[in-house]
Order: sequence, then structure tokens, then C-alpha cells
Amino acid sequence: MSEAALRLVGIEKAYNKGTPGEVAVLRGAEVRVDAGEVAALVAPSGAGKSTLLHIAGLLDTADSGTVEIAGKTMTGAADRTRTRTRRRDIGFIYQFHHLLPEFTALENVVLPQLADGESRSAAGKRARWLLAAVGVENRADHRPAALSGGERQRVAFCRALANRPRLLLADEPTGNLDPATSDTVFAALMGLVRDEGLAALIATHNLDLAARMDRVLRLDSGELKPA
Repeated sequence: MSEAALRLVGIEKAYNKGTPGEVAVLRGAEVRVDAGEVAALVAPSGAGKSTLLHIAGLLDTADSGTVEIAGKTMTGAADRTRTRTRRRDIGFIYQFHHLLPEFTALENVVLPQLADGESRSAAGKRARWLLAAVGVENRADHRPAALSGGERQRVAFCRALANRPRLLLADEPTGNLDPATSDTVFAALMGLVRDEGLAALIATHNLDLAARMDRVLRLDSGELKPA
């Protein structure tokens, strides 16, 4: 069996805990995503998929349960350890690109690598390879304002994978794009994920896109179930 890049066991999360307005969002949610596997996460708006991704990505903590990243238990880990793991082992993609507007596409992909101690020459080589892999190498010297929505999102994919993470977490990565652009951008994302051989958990409302992934998980009443 492949190595589990992500393993969640018995994840519980509630908001306004201990008050009359308590809302249980996750109820014993469990999932395993192996290296080389792409899993879709589908759920209605407000069902808790963003909360699940934030817990998996160490941006939030569960009330109870265990989070493992690449075989290492992160539950109760020190903030420094969680930060290092987020930077090195996890890539994030959001519905909006969040690129730094004052930097070019190339620089947006280089910067995370420099922050992790990579040399400028190696970072530039990696960035150019990633941009070429998603078909925007000819836009490398353009700032985000000069890029189309689809181009900006593809650069965001490259930035997320710049430090060679083991796990990619994506929250509606094509949700802000028109259908035709969404299909093109999703194909670029899947190609990059397959080339890199990493695990991916991708939240989406688009059932057609979900069906193109290896398996589909549905978040239902706080529990993760096969769709």
C-alpha cells in the first residue's frame, strides 16, 4: 500500500462549543489519501468542507481526533513543527489566487522556495518548469493584473507546488472561473499533480470535475462517506 500523505481519524469540530448555539460541523470524520491519489470532496455550502481542509492543512485544530501528515502525527505538535510541516509538506490552493500583485508570475513561484532556503538559481529553474507544465511559461514576466483569471489560477497552482509538497489541499480551485476556463485549468492541475506524484484532496461543487478524480468523498452530517 502507498504511503498515506494524509490521515484523519475521528475528527470532531464544533463552533460556539458549550453554548446553546453550539454547531457540530465534523462528527468523527475520517479519511486517508495516499501518495499519487486524487480525492474529490463534495458537500453543500456550509457543510464544513473548508473546516475539514483547514484542519487537514494545520491551519485550524480539531476538538478531538488525530491528524497525520506523511506518517507524522501533528495532533498536539508545537506551533513551530506545524508551521514547518505546512511550509514543506502541504500545498494550498484557494478559489481566489491570492498572488502577490507587486511580483511577476515567476517571482510568485520563486518566493516560497527562497523562504524555504532554496537557492535563487534552483528556485528559478523549478518555477519555470512548473509554469511551463501548466502552459503559462510565456507569461512568466507578467504581474497578476496582466493575467487572465485562468492564468492567475494556474500560477497559483505552481506556487502551491513550488516546495514539492507531499499533500495538496484545494478549496474550490476552479470555482471562480467560467466553465470552459474551469475545464482547461482543472486539466492543467491534474496534469501537474500526476507529474509530481503527490496526494491531493480537492473540494469542489462541480460533480463533473469530481468524477474525473480517483474517488469521491461526500461530507454528510459531519461524516465523510464514499459518494
